[in-house]
Amino acid sequence: MIAKIVKGASFRGCVQYVTGKDNATVLASDGVLLGSVANIADSFEYQRGLNPRCSKPVGHIALSFKPEDRDKLTDGMMTKIAREYMELMGIRDTQFLLVRHHNTANPHCHLVFNRVDNNGKIISDKFERRRSEKVVKQLKDKYGLTYSDSKGQTRTERLHYTERTKFEIQNAVKTALKWAKNWQQFTDRLKQLGIEVEFKKRRGNDDVIEGITFIKDGVRFKGSQIGRQFTYAKLNERLANNEPKQTANQGQARQNEQPRQEAIQEQYSNRESSFSFPSLGLFDTNNPVYDPAEEEFRRRMQRKKKKRGPRL
Repeated sequence: MIAKIVKGASFRGCVQYVTGKDNATVLASDGVLLGSVANIADSFEYQRGLNPRCSKPVGHIALSFKPEDRDKLTDGMMTKIAREYMELMGIRDTQFLLVRHHNTANPHCHLVFNRVDNNGKIISDKFERRRSEKVVKQLKDKYGLTYSDSKGQTRTERLHYTERTKFEIQNAVKTALKWAKNWQQFTDRLKQLGIEVEFKKRRGNDDVIEGITFIKDGVRFKGSQIGRQFTYAKLNERLANNEPKQTANQGQARQNEQPRQEAIQEQYSNRESSFSFPSLGLFDTNNPVYDPAEEEFRRRMQRKKKKRGPRL
């Protein structure tokens, strides 16, 4: 059994992640309105307002177990262990949501809770990781859960989990960059993929952003840790160029299209001239209209003149 602890500022992103996995199962909840991500997040946000001083009200703990314990970890047993973990960690008198995932070989669940309790007080996070290690050991012994063979193996498991999460964030950021034309679209797309984004602002000047952090499943990475091209400066440059590049491409396409259209029009014009009909002279003042009766009258007069001969 391993407990991964993280704190955050966005309930919506966290709730969307824990409830958005395939076959995710809500094991327990208290103080939140179920039904949709928006309903749950709004419930958390409402209580968060009791203490605006809490900058990171989102408590998120992933409880992961060994594959060998799968058979004994029914939904009921996992819920019982998670509730005892909460009590021993001092997470009480507050809203929470407990969701089980089935997407890995390791049985695991996610606990999302409000660090602002029902009375508006902040649940202490003092020495929380040290306290968590003791609580996990206590629960392992109580329920006969499997221990790792060594501390080294435990560290390896954590490393594999972290590296996998890092790879998932990399792919998600690349996908978002292909789609987004600005920061709003970029962060919205990442939220859809279960990733939160936090910006580091310059101390004393909130208008200047100096860094970026990505958060997925309780694991945090600075942009530079994901890759050199994922620092705030590089991402800002990429997003700034996305729309102009597209406009330039469209302009080039229009420039290329114009000669083609002119060539087609010229070809069509030539084709029209080669198939044009001869003018009938209906509206040509220099070419009088042919009248058969008038022509017959003219011929008669010429014949009469010939018969009479010249006058003396």
